[in-house]
Amino acid sequence: MRFGLFLRNMGPQSAPAALLECALEAERCEIDDLWVADHIAIPPDDAEGSGGRYLDPLATLAWLAGATQRIGLGTGVLVLPYRSHLPTAKWIASIQELSGGRLQLGVGAGWMAAEFRATGADIGRRGADTDATLAFLERCFAQDVVESNGQPFLFLPRPRRPPILVGGGSPAALRRVVRFGDGWMPQATDASGLRSTVERLQAMMAEAGRPRAQIAVLTSLPLHDAERAATIVAEFADIGATHLIHGWRYADSAAFAHAAAVLARLRETVRVHG
Repeated sequence: MRFGLFLRNMGPQSAPAALLECALEAERCEIDDLWVADHIAIPPDDAEGSGGRYLDPLATLAWLAGATQRIGLGTGVLVLPYRSHLPTAKWIASIQELSGGRLQLGVGAGWMAAEFRATGADIGRRGADTDATLAFLERCFAQDVVESNGQPFLFLPRPRRPPILVGGGSPAALRRVVRFGDGWMPQATDASGLRSTVERLQAMMAEAGRPRAQIAVLTSLPLHDAERAATIVAEFADIGATHLIHGWRYADSAAFAHAAAVLARLRETVRVHG
């Protein structure tokens, strides 16, 4: 199981010095992955906690790729309908190339109506637009020469495609995992609520001749209670979770560093007794 931390690319915690300090501390603690969120047009009445300050997730990960050496870098999740296909594919390939293959691409169809209005994207087509982008990415990472709008072009550099983890809990999201993805990225605090869906998804993957899906759970562990946290980790492992990603609203880099150290100890405890 991989253990990750959500890095706040929003609010005052997203100041460059704070981001860098947190990322380097997570790497020092041998945390497996760092994850960032995607909001590009927060309305004023929904800005509590961030003040409306958000860094673009792909730009943030590109910057962190140059500042770190080992730690995985992930989007949790990138809202594909906000973005046009080709520039998005180029961003993804560039980060994967420059990071040495450390990108993990969590993707989703989005939900915030205000952001869809601000971007001009059609919220009614978000599922179809997500699938279209994923199909385009599939073509880009499969061959050097790709066609878009009737124009052939070279898609280079063409590194190994990053793992694609699909967010959302709808039947359409599960079908998207089977068609395009390597795994599912649900949000949950309780493993029992995911069990039946994980079992259904793995059956769908087997029926389609696909490998077992990775299960990357976005959660918030009670790191103040090591025994309880270890129990929760074991419960998620029992349903087949391959990643656990701890997210919370930390105050500053010192609070982040404390959580990274606690999570690192928890990971080692789980591995020793697992």
